[in-house]
Amino acid sequence: MAIDYGLKRTGLAITDPEQLIATGLASVATIELMDYMAQYLKHHEVERFVLGEPRRMDNSASGPGPQLAALVKSLESTFGLPVDRMDERFTSKIAARSLVESGVKKSGRRDKGLVDLVSATLILQSYLESRNRKS
Repeated sequence: MAIDYGLKRTGLAITDPEQLIATGLASVATIELMDYMAQYLKHHEVERFVLGEPRRMDNSASGPGPQLAALVKSLESTFGLPVDRMDERFTSKIAARSLVESGVKKSGRRDKGLVDLVSATLILQSYLESRNRKS
């Protein structure tokens, strides 16, 4: 499960059982994230979390660093699953561009939750592809 964490909203994505294709799952209010995930994990198997990690061009961390560190601890202790981090540079811009190219109207593209959902999907797909290249 991929997580595109934001201070207000968080995008989530999952993959198929063969772990080939990422699919958007939901965009949830960040304050409700742990409850949402607890409910989801009651009914679905998840092997690990892939957390999008914002980076600057010089590869230094950017964005909500302390909140991400707290989230990693919370995910590991609450659900007992590993958390991998994945560079999420440019995912929001790529997500917005893909929405334009797929014909989503301007009013739909203003929906930040949709951008978060697509961003989480891009993070997970990148992770799957990088892992498959290493195999």
